[in-house]
Amino acid sequence: MENIPATEVINIPATAVAVNGKGVLLRGASGSGKSDLALRLIDRGAALIADDYVTADMVSGAVQLTPPDAIAGMLELRGAGVAKIPFEKDVPLALVVDLVRPDDVERMPEPAEATICGASVPLIRLHGFDASAPIKVEMMLAATQGDVELVR
Repeated sequence: MENIPATEVINIPATAVAVNGKGVLLRGASGSGKSDLALRLIDRGAALIADDYVTADMVSGAVQLTPPDAIAGMLELRGAGVAKIPFEKDVPLALVVDLVRPDDVERMPEPAEATICGASVPLIRLHGFDASAPIKVEMMLAATQGDVELVR
């Protein structure tokens, strides 16, 4: 995925959730599992920020994620329709997850970063449909906060 340069406010084609108050940006091609992974994270206690497009803005040195007004609270449930659910806004971005094919997931990746609005943010690459994907997102987010140690 490309890095997003610094601008005032940008719309990113992605899905975002808040896990323990920290924003997780899920990027990937159509059908890669962004909404599905968001739904599974929400089932584990996360909150929706936005599905399909996310607005990002640099505020006081941190990237803030919020839903565009037109789609706030809407989550696509492929095969079922669109659910209207509670959502959060103005959540600080803490992790970017690029959803890739199973063969493109490295077994022991080196630490990586994405640039969003000029800020470096930890980045991981996962297959969104893996059963363990929500747990991996939570563990990586905990690692970026210093709560879990990853040995690489």
